[in-house]
Amino acid sequence: MNAEHMQPDGESHYFDDPTVASDPVIVDVTLPDTAFTMETDTGVFSRGHLDVGTSMLLRADVPLASHGHLLDLGAGSGAMALTMARRSPGAIVWAVDVNARARDLCRRNAERNSISNVRVAAPDEVPDDVRFSTMWSNPPIRIGKPALRELLLSWLDRMSDEATATLVVQKHLGADSLQRWLTFEGHPTERIASKSGFRLLSVVPGSRRSR
Repeated sequence: MNAEHMQPDGESHYFDDPTVASDPVIVDVTLPDTAFTMETDTGVFSRGHLDVGTSMLLRADVPLASHGHLLDLGAGSGAMALTMARRSPGAIVWAVDVNARARDLCRRNAERNSISNVRVAAPDEVPDDVRFSTMWSNPPIRIGKPALRELLLSWLDRMSDEATATLVVQKHLGADSLQRWLTFEGHPTERIASKSGFRLLSVVPGSRRSR
């Protein structure tokens, strides 16, 4: 079972198939270099708005490969994946989420905005031989520490040489302890920004150091 399947707090957007009734809301996302329209819904993280943490990451000057495979881990409705795809049209962006409703939204949002380089997938649908040049994530902290750590390690192990990873995590939900733990596990992690109670963490995947 994938780590994201563990639901210690019962929040609906962490489930494979939310049972809460659908109630979609359209959101306009405007960034300095691009803009798009997204459908959001109940049972999926950040219905009706672009959440503060994701907005912080998308507006920051963080590394993004121009080619290869890119990863939005915990894609939700697809704000990160759509932005990555717009900024790196020569890359393939994998929008990975355990939530079936989120995956459907992300597919529709890519089509809505005529973005063709997004591949939406459940965690076990990504081919084993795919290696990622960039990972961006607003990770599902509330699945619990053991599940979160398993989740992050499994995807960091799939990063390519010279890869970069950027995470946005709320300070009061353990951003600083996560930074220390990732470094201890062989993935040197640095805080590169702090705003509105969120930390932006830059991670050097361990596989990059050992090759």
